This record gives sequence, C-alpha cells and structure tokens, in this order.
Amino acid sequence: MSGTHRRSMLGRARLMAKVLAVLLSLTVVAALALLARFERGETLGHAQGRAELIARTLEDHVTRTVESASLILRTLGEGIAQQGTLEPARLQPLLGQPLLSSLPFLRSAAVIDERGVVLASSIRGEPGLRIDMDGWGPLPAEGQEALLPLRPGRSLFDLATSGAPRAAGVGVLPLVRWVRGAAGQRVLLVALINPGALANFQQVAVSGDGGVALLASWQGRLVAANEPVALEPGQQISGHPVFDSWLPQREHGVYIGRGLLEGRQVVAFRASRTRPLVVLVELAQQAVLRPWHERVNLLGAVGLLALLAILGGLAVLLREMDAREHARAALDGAHEQVALRERELSVLLKSVQELIFRTDATGAITFVNARWVAISHEGPDHAIGQRLRDLVALPDRQRTDDLFTRDDRVGVRQEQLCLRAADGRLRHFLVAVVPLHGEGRIVGFAGSAVDVSERVLADQQLQRQLAFSALLLEMSPLPVSMFDTAGRYVLVNQAWEDFVGRPRASVIGTQVGAFLSAQDAELHAEQDARLLAHGGKARYETQVLHRDGSRRDMVLTKVVVPGDGGEPAGILCTLMDVSEFRDAERATREARDAAERASREKSAFVANISHELRTPLQAILGFSELGCVRGRDNARLAGMFNDIHHSGQRMLALVNDLLDVSKIESAVGTFELERCDLREIVQAVLREVDPLLAQRGLRVALTLADEPLIARLDPTRIHQAIRNVIANAIKFSPQDGALQVACLASESDTLTLTVADRGPGIPPGELESIFEAFVQSSRTQDGSGGTGLGLAICRKILDIHGGQIWADNRVGGGAVFTLVLPQRPSGDSQLHTGY
Repeated sequence: MSGTHRRSMLGRARLMAKVLAVLLSLTVVAALALLARFERGETLGHAQGRAELIARTLEDHVTRTVESASLILRTLGEGIAQQGTLEPARLQPLLGQPLLSSLPFLRSAAVIDERGVVLASSIRGEPGLRIDMDGWGPLPAEGQEALLPLRPGRSLFDLATSGAPRAAGVGVLPLVRWVRGAAGQRVLLVALINPGALANFQQVAVSGDGGVALLASWQGRLVAANEPVALEPGQQISGHPVFDSWLPQREHGVYIGRGLLEGRQVVAFRASRTRPLVVLVELAQQAVLRPWHERVNLLGAVGLLALLAILGGLAVLLREMDAREHARAALDGAHEQVALRERELSVLLKSVQELIFRTDATGAITFVNARWVAISHEGPDHAIGQRLRDLVALPDRQRTDDLFTRDDRVGVRQEQLCLRAADGRLRHFLVAVVPLHGEGRIVGFAGSAVDVSERVLADQQLQRQLAFSALLLEMSPLPVSMFDTAGRYVLVNQAWEDFVGRPRASVIGTQVGAFLSAQDAELHAEQDARLLAHGGKARYETQVLHRDGSRRDMVLTKVVVPGDGGEPAGILCTLMDVSEFRDAERATREARDAAERASREKSAFVANISHELRTPLQAILGFSELGCVRGRDNARLAGMFNDIHHSGQRMLALVNDLLDVSKIESAVGTFELERCDLREIVQAVLREVDPLLAQRGLRVALTLADEPLIARLDPTRIHQAIRNVIANAIKFSPQDGALQVACLASESDTLTLTVADRGPGIPPGELESIFEAFVQSSRTQDGSGGTGLGLAICRKILDIHGGQIWADNRVGGGAVFTLVLPQRPSGDSQLHTGY
C-alpha cells in the first residue's frame, strides 16, 4: 500500500473517527437532556402528589376539629335542655367541665341569651358581658348551627369591646347554635375555635417540604397560615386561581402555576366536606426542583466526563465508568428517599376519608386505610389477603377481574361496583385502579373507592321520573309537540300522530312548516318568534288541517322550554280541538239572529195593526159620545150608546197597551235616562189616581224615605210601570179598603217600592205567569180584569232598567208587588237591551 493510499485511508479513518465522535457526543447530549426532562417531570409529579396528600390530610383535620367543636355544642345543648331554668349559676358548671379545657383548639365556650348578654362562659369574667351580634353575619335557625366568619380577638371580651387593643393576626372562628331550655327560653351556644391551633398542625404537615399551608373561607378570606404571609387573617385573597377559576365547580384539585406566594407554585387545594372552608398547600416550584437541579448538575458532570472519555480514549472511558457508578449510587440514594417519603405518605393515607387500597398482581389486598372500618366495622388487618372480587356483589365480579388485568397498556381503570356494608345493605362505589410497575412488569395495583350510593339512587329516581313523564305525554289526549329554536321537530306524542296522520319517524328533524300552507306557516312562525323574544306563554286560535282533510278549529298553547344555560331550548306546543264548540256558537248565533228578526217583524206587525185599529176606534168613540148626548131623552137608546162607548174605551186601552209593548220591544232607544227622585214619581202617580181612590173609598198608607231616592231612569216609563201596579191594586181592592205603599233604599245600592192590597190574592202557581203578555190571574177573570198586558209591560220596563218586579201573597189575604231599581252612578246610561 503506497503512502498516498495510507494517508488517504488515515484521513478517511480520522474523518470517520471525528464523525463517530461527533455522533456519539450528540447521542450522549440528547440522552442526558431526555433523562433530565424525565427526571423533572417525575419530581414535579411527586411534588403534586405530596401537596395533594397534605391538602387532604389538613382538610380532614380541619373538618374533624370543627365537628369536635360541634359535638361539644350539641352536648352543651343537651345539658341546657335538661336544666329547669337558665340561671347563670346553673349554667356555669356545664362550661367548667374538663372536656373544654382539654381541647387546645377551643379558646372558649359560652351561653348567650337573645339580648346578647353572656349567661355563662368557660373564661372567668365574661359572664354579664353584652355582645353586639349584628355584625357576626346571619345566625342559624333554631336547632341548627353555623360556622361564622373569622372575628378579630381572642375571647368574647374582645368581641364585646370594640375599642380594646388586639394583637395583630389574632382571631377566632365562632361556631354558634341556637337551643331552647326546658322552660322555653332560647339561648345561643358559642364555641370560639382557635385558628392558631389549625396553623400549628399545618406547620407540622408541611415542615419537611418548606411550603406554606393556608386555611380560607369559600369566599377567599384568609383564616390561618402556617407562617407569615403578605395578608392578615380575615383579609381577601385576591387574584388566586383557586377562588377565581376552580371553586365552586371543583372542590379539590392540584396544579402548577400562580399561587399566593411569588413565583410558580405547586398548588393543591381541598374544600371541607361539611364546612365552608378551603385548605390550600403551596410548594415553591424552585424548592421542589432543587434536588432535580442537583441531579442535573451531576448528570452534566457525567456527560462532560463521557465526552472527555470519548475524546481521551480508554483511560477516560474508565473514569467515565466510575462516574456512572457514582451516579448510580446517587440515584439509589434518591430512590431510598422516595421510599422514605412513601412510608410517610402511607401514614397520612390512614386519615383520608376515602377508601384507599393496594393489592398485589393477583388483586389480593396488601394495604387498606382506616376508611375500611367505616364500611365493614372491622379493622384494616381483616382485609389483608382478601381479594377484592370476593368482597363485591356476585354480578360485579367479572368487571372486578377486568380492573386487575395484567395488560400494562391500560392505564387508569375505573368501574362502579357494589359492596355489601356491615349493615347488610349494598353500597355503590366508584373504584379506580392504577397498575404499579417494577422490573418491567406489573407488580401490583393502587386504587381508591368513593361511595356514590346517593348519586346512584338519585340517578335511578331521575330515570323513573323521566319514564313517568314520557308515559304521561303518550297518554295525553291532547296532541303535543316540541321543536327547537331552529323550528325542527324534536318530540311528538301519539295523539299528535293520530291527529296529523304522520308517523313520528318521518316528522322528527323536519321543519315545522314543511307540510303547512304558506299562510299557516307564516302565522305560526310569527307567534314562535314573538314567544322566543319575550318568553311567557302564547295562546291563540286557528284552523289546522286534520288527517281526514277537514280543517278543525284548534286552540294552540305554546310555552318556551328553557335550556341548561337559561337560554330557550325550544317551544312546547299543545293543541285543543274546539270545533264542536265553535259549531255550537255559530248555530246559537244564527238561532238568536232568527229570533230577533222574528221579534222585530212581530213588533212591527203589532204596531201596524194597532195604528190601523185606532182610526176606526176614534170614529166609533166619537159617534158613540154623540149618540149619548142626543139620546138623553131615550133611556134605552142612551144605554146602547153607553155600552158602545165603554166597549170602545176598552178596545182603545188594549190597542194602546199593544203599542206600548211594541215600542218597548222594538225601540229601546226611546228610553231617556236622567237623574230623578223616585219619591216624586210615586207621589205624582198617587195624585193621578186620586179620583180612582176616592171612587172606591180607598185609603193609602204611604211610607217614603227621609233622604232623596236618586237613580238614573226614564221617568215616563217608570211612572207608567208604577201606575199600572197601583191601578191593579185599586182595581182588585175591596170597597173602603186600604193600600200600603212604601218607597225605601236598601243596603245593596238599590231602591225598593212595595204596593200591598187586601184583594183576592194570586194563586201560588200563577205568581210568575201573571207577568206574561195576555195572561191574567184566574181569580180576576170575572170581567173586572184588563187586557193582561199591564204587568207584562211593567216587567219589560223594569228589566230594561236592570231592575226586577215580582208578586207575593200577604198573610191574611191580598197581594204585595215589589219593584227594585238599581242606583246607577252618574254617567251610566247602559240599558239591558236583550229583548
């Protein structure tokens, strides 16, 4: 091989060595970068789990602390209820029990009456103080309790004395409860919870993580913190994502981002199960990543050594191997730290209220927290070794096996299973299981179980209610449909199908006006648009095409159906067939019109005949009067002319009555209403009939009201009606008898006129028929009666005025006629024209 060739081979080898060195260096750098990224994610994930676990532990501690204070209040309430009186001397021993002094989280407990006076207290010197509770916030109802907002101070003395000096950052959480003593007095029990005790526990919980733990109200007001922060207790935490974005949609969660402290934080929060409190745990991302930075620096050194090894040869390679060994030892130490933290977490898990467990690869339980006691009433050791599939109900065992499948491609597995509790009832649990990997295979499973029995029961009740509503819709005889805001059908019932003649399968999803005429579609679209714009309910009547081709009169009722966000989701429409009612109305209207035409024609005929009869009657009466004058010397001839004259007068009276009837029925407009005193009309009628009274020797006992009896009426027509009634009484009264006439005002805003006589009376079966035209009482059909039109005319006049007339028999003989007229207000000219 020539030198040139060797140099070329050497150059190529050197070039290849350079290329390989560069590729190997890039590979090392890329591997180290990926490893650093992976380690960072693992570190942050571990910090999130740690923060979430601490938040769950602190929330449980806060809840149990408040519940312990609540138990003390209930115990004090039971003791007070057994006291015969609420004297302070009898209440004070209840608050001096050792139980109160042994609870460090309680500053004091007291009994306060409804005036705000402290009756008894666990702190000497507080009884007798007056507390202004107006600023405490809304107090609970009797028999209930409430946790009030944080108040500054240490005791009731601080709360009662507004100007007393207080230490900065010192406050109490009042827990109050109304109870009633045996004598019926109501008092308020107050327990002042020390937020500092909660902060001390928070300090212990986060002492190894260098973070901060906060306790706040649901509204974001700081209650306590494990170390000083920028806010004082009671101040509002502004701009925190937990209160701005997370609550109240989610009651617990964990995220990395903005918190109360400066810089990015690992934040975990959890709301109390029973109280309006929220626990926040914040771990500084920079502090969390500090171990990772150390490992990254270490990996950087390892990478540098690796590059030096590549460039330096075998010696450097050996040194790089030593460095890797050193890195391996450091990694093992880190794993030991992780194992230590896991043991600490297992201790914390025992206080979590959810059921948390761990199994081996076959599904046998190897660990379970203390929540197991609440489910089985047995210790956690009893569950060790049992398989979860043996504890669930028989139908759920196959799905339980699916949770523990060894397919490592499936991550989180969830199933809803039924477990039988210690009381024998089946409880529903939402079980989540995550496989645990080790040495490249699944070595076990970790899981949690949440009791969702109440939610399952609510879902079942909801489904039954929906099924019942659907059944009611199908059974409804009214056609019902629903369509969305775009005008597409989404629901119809069986009655709608039967009416329209279209199956719902061909209707759902189509436009509302698809099978309507353009005019009908425009009418419905206008109503729907107005309803969607203004809400409420729309009701209108139109004609709808029936499946048999006829158009039916229908009343449509539409209401807006609200959606999830409060916006309209559609319109619900019901149809009611009123065709038969409208046909009946049309038939009634046509019959009434025909009757009115016949009545007008009859009235016109009677008026024409009456006018035609009056002409010859005037001639007969004139010649009969002339015959009477000229036949005075011939008694027989004079008697004949007198008979002719009297018969003509009776005939003329009959014709005049017929004319009055026809005028009343056909010319209501001739009634002219004016304000009149009814007493004057009655007196005028009596003066007019005075000759008739004198002729029969009758006396009139007149009773009139002292005050004017003012009413709006037609004086001529009312005068005619009253004269007819009084004239009838005179006609049928015995010779030298008496009439009783009374005109008074009643309490029902009406005027009443009564005319009583001692005549033959009226048979009971004819008390109503005598007011019909041409009908007379059977007791007066002896020739002394008239035409039978007088009382009929009276009733028509009274009816047109809105009044009434009726007759009754008097005790001892005779009849009494009663006329009632309404007292119309000024300006009321409405007549009853139903004739």
